[in-house]
Amino acid sequence: MPWYESRSGNQLWYEERGEGAPIVLLHGWCMSSAVWKYQLEELAASYRVLAPDLRGHGRSRSPSEILDFGGFAEDLIDLFDFLGLSGVVLVGWSMGAQIALQACAGLSDRLAALVLVSATPCFTASADFPHALSDKEASGMRLKVQRNTRRALDGFYTRLFAEGELESHSRAAEITHLLSSIESPDTVAVLDSLDALTSADMRPLLAAITAPTLIVNGERDRICLPAASHYLKTHIQGAEQKVFPRCGHAPFLTYSDQFNAEIIRFIRSISE
Repeated sequence: MPWYESRSGNQLWYEERGEGAPIVLLHGWCMSSAVWKYQLEELAASYRVLAPDLRGHGRSRSPSEILDFGGFAEDLIDLFDFLGLSGVVLVGWSMGAQIALQACAGLSDRLAALVLVSATPCFTASADFPHALSDKEASGMRLKVQRNTRRALDGFYTRLFAEGELESHSRAAEITHLLSSIESPDTVAVLDSLDALTSADMRPLLAAITAPTLIVNGERDRICLPAASHYLKTHIQGAEQKVFPRCGHAPFLTYSDQFNAEIIRFIRSISE
């Protein structure tokens, strides 16, 4: 069974498919490894693809500590240790991208590359970082969760996509079913991870990143704004950027074929 025990004693779940060079996929807030369906199916034809359920999410329920980025990063390092991973392409989406940034220092000698998808170093805007959601919006998200967690998350999921992006998609029903089938964390875990998101500032970590880095984002992302992805590109030395037109926050779902092809292209480019 694909479970491992973290240093804090939590039993954490991970999915694994395929063989070859390892790719580790980190999901976003209130999601699970299931959201990587098209990558677990398609990238596994050429690579060993792993996708953990972050503590408090998916099957990794009832964590013994508060959910914060330090803890998430420790869990990721423990997974690398448990499986003896090296030469890893680490792919983080949204909150998963911030976890990847947090863990980079502890994993630097075991990373082949870093891919940050729909990412931001700061989820909440400030005077010196305007490329994010306002404090009012972030506070409103918390209030909605407190009132009705399921309704708040349903509203959040609709914002994953640009206007008309999902409705016109050939896999619209399948993607909608996929998202609706992901069991949401309990309210405490939702709030803890949201608090971690809204207070984090990963900007001091960017200059120390030495792994080849690819930034991927949609040009119409309403959650982690496109300007934040551009900020990452300009503040991580040598980073590349791929922007998907007419796309929102989840290019790996609505543009899965192109997304997977871009990941493969990037991996091959750093292997040459």
